[in-house]
Amino acid sequence: MKTLAIIGALLFAAASAPAQIKPCEELKTEIAGKLDAKGVKTYTLEILAKDKDSDGKVVGTCEGGAKKIVYSKTAAAAPEADKPKS
Repeated sequence: MKTLAIIGALLFAAASAPAQIKPCEELKTEIAGKLDAKGVKTYTLEILAKDKDSDGKVVGTCEGGAKKIVYSKTAAAAPEADKPKS
C-alpha cells in the first residue's frame, strides 16, 4: 500500500512539473488580463531575475522559477480637462 502511495505521489509530481515552466511574456499577459478584468487601471508588471530585489509584489514566477513577475501600483495620470493650459 505504501508503494502505491509513493508511485501516485511521484506521478503527480512528474505531471505537474512541466506545467510550471511557462514563458514569462505569456504569464505576464495572463496576469494583466486578470487585473484588467478586475478593473485595476494603474499598474505595471515587470519581469525580473528571481534574485533581483524590487519594491513591488511578486505575482508569479516563470521559466522554471528563473524569473519572477512583479506587480507595482502607479500613480494615476491627471485627466486632460484638469491640466492647466499654457
